Amino acid sequence: MLAVQKKSTENPSIFRRSAKLMGDHFEISVVGKDAIWANQRIESAVNEINRVDKLLSTFVDDSIINEINRNAGIKSVKVSAEVYHLIDRSLQISELTHGTFDISYFTNSGNNNSVTCAGYKNVVLNAKTSTVFLTEKNMRIGFGANSRGYAADRAKYILQMEGVANGVINAGGDLLTWGLQPNLEPWTIATADETQSLQPYADLVISNMAFATSTNADGYVSLTRKNNLNTSATGFVVSDIKSVSIVSPCAEFADAMASPILSIGINNGLYLINQLNQVGCIVVDDHSRVYTSKDIRLVN
Repeated sequence: MLAVQKKSTENPSIFRRSAKLMGDHFEISVVGKDAIWANQRIESAVNEINRVDKLLSTFVDDSIINEINRNAGIKSVKVSAEVYHLIDRSLQISELTHGTFDISYFTNSGNNNSVTCAGYKNVVLNAKTSTVFLTEKNMRIGFGANSRGYAADRAKYILQMEGVANGVINAGGDLLTWGLQPNLEPWTIATADETQSLQPYADLVISNMAFATSTNADGYVSLTRKNNLNTSATGFVVSDIKSVSIVSPCAEFADAMASPILSIGINNGLYLINQLNQVGCIVVDDHSRVYTSKDIRLVN
């Protein structure tokens, strides 16, 4: 973990800290005048991200997600309101994308460790009892495709509650911003993440928005980065798309939607995004041509 700047400033400055969280590189930036204050706020954000990681982890034996998975095909499991609503929102995204996004999967009980889609309709929620039931014995759920976005949303909420009016959370290249830069200019892709300054959409304004990207490696959609796509572990050809970026007020939603749009193709993906309020999409094809949804205008 890199230490935040120690010097306090008379004028607002950006104070940053980088850390490995949730198995990925995070950078948390807050705008302020005092380094001690900024460091304390960033620490609160880091603690919240770690809390979400533990809550949703399948690597922690006593996590609620593992309890749900252990009881697949056996009984319902009572969960907190936070977990219940996260699962509920995930199922709504599955419905929106016709199952292309899916937090459910089957594990192979044999020697083959393959993973296949279980079908989100086999996840049964009961709002009255706040319970979750997986109807099939070898069925599991996981949040690899939207957990980082949710953690970023939660960290932003904590920072705002502690008085941080302007900042950026960079979660492995996916961005969540609020407020303005110290010079009172809005955040753009490039100012929020300098490593993306050469992208064709680098000057896109994303203040108070989330920006998440999914890439197509070697012409295939993979389950490794933004997993939980409705496809086999080896992927399937979508060679006409290089990357998809989603702009949304919510990092959880942006994170969840990037790979489904990547998988269903340019025309279908843009059509779907154009039906949604306050959501935008940028698609780059394998010839580096850029396509945008109706509400995004890029400066040439």
